[in-house]
Amino acid sequence: MAVILYAPNPYHEPTLRDLAHGLDLPTILVINGTMHQILIMAEIDEFAEALIDQIKVELEEEREIDSLASRIAEDPDFKESFEPVEDAAKRLFDDLKTRVSEFTCLEIPTGLSIEFPELADLKILKGKKVFTTRDSRGFVDRLFHAISKEDKAGISELVGLDTAKFLTYSTYAKSYISKITTTYGDCLDQTIYLNRFILSRYPQIILYKQGAPYAANFDRINSGYMGALKMTLLEELVHSMQSGLAQQNKDAVVQINRLNEELASVILHMNDGDAAALTDHLQLQAVPDDFPIARRANLFFMLNPDNFIMNSMGPQVLTFTHVEIDPKISQYLPELAGIYQQWLGPIQKHESIFSVMEGMAEFCMHNILLDDNDFGQYLSTFMGSDISVYRMRKSMGRDFVSAVFKEKGKEAFVQLLDCPPTTRQLQDPKLYLES
Repeated sequence: MAVILYAPNPYHEPTLRDLAHGLDLPTILVINGTMHQILIMAEIDEFAEALIDQIKVELEEEREIDSLASRIAEDPDFKESFEPVEDAAKRLFDDLKTRVSEFTCLEIPTGLSIEFPELADLKILKGKKVFTTRDSRGFVDRLFHAISKEDKAGISELVGLDTAKFLTYSTYAKSYISKITTTYGDCLDQTIYLNRFILSRYPQIILYKQGAPYAANFDRINSGYMGALKMTLLEELVHSMQSGLAQQNKDAVVQINRLNEELASVILHMNDGDAAALTDHLQLQAVPDDFPIARRANLFFMLNPDNFIMNSMGPQVLTFTHVEIDPKISQYLPELAGIYQQWLGPIQKHESIFSVMEGMAEFCMHNILLDDNDFGQYLSTFMGSDISVYRMRKSMGRDFVSAVFKEKGKEAFVQLLDCPPTTRQLQDPKLYLES
């Protein structure tokens, strides 16, 4: 049995959605004669549980880091202290700005500042780096806020409010927040954000784990700590000079997310028979009929182009101009081919621009800090590596920038900011240099 709720006009929608959430029955919401998705409270709650479970390992790691840092602070035998991250970053900042500007011959933006958000604030900041349609901005901000508080009820509310948006943006939440403990910094809107949670705890933890006598290893670990700060600040300083590229990348990602929202909406509105048949055709895990949203979620996560096209065709798809799909899939989802075709342009633009942005930052940092003792100690004490291994590490973006720099010198940076490569040129720098 299902309950049908009618909204005479959109102004009644929030009230009726609240009523629907309180029912433990399938609910069909009809607004202006249009039937909206079926809402089943128990199923919605499971989405919230699943999302928190998927980042459970990372959440436990955060708690473990915080607990260990507290134990170290209370240990009377551990007397060593490191310079506060705020003081160290501000002390290093002006010199690093000069070194980046001299190496690139580019101007550092005026008014650039550094902030040191706490862990929950950093997670909310990550939500700001999810580039959305204007209509989805508030939804994503609320989602990241709920996740930062581990607020399952708040997440459930958002699933029920707009399931298509939840399916599209929950994947960002998983990937962004799961990397918090390996993220040292970010740059957004001419502000560099440093991860206070990690940078203020890692040096003590690394020193503590090496055991007593702590003083014997302090200088080496402190040097590695300075290396981590130098590396992070240098990379984010380069990002601060890429505002034009950043805007192009943002525009491309907004288009990608708009298409994923459209695909999610189309799949959520499939009839039960087609959804079940397509699930069987794709050999997805069977889902009971009383979990209709879960079945459609599985279809979306399988068929969204970032997964389905990239995983089945590989990176060469980034040079394609057309994508063919299984006619049987088109039988159930005739809109899919058009969505995939629209996706090709913005995904190629995003991949090329983002690779250059990251590659330029890594190339500059690599060259400026190559002989820096603190950076070498960072690789050794924080990463368990060394400079020779770092030199051999491959990166398409960095290798591309290196090739253009070798040919153009410091003019390469201006050229790359003004004229980023296509995906074909990214894979073959000669095509870029000859264009």
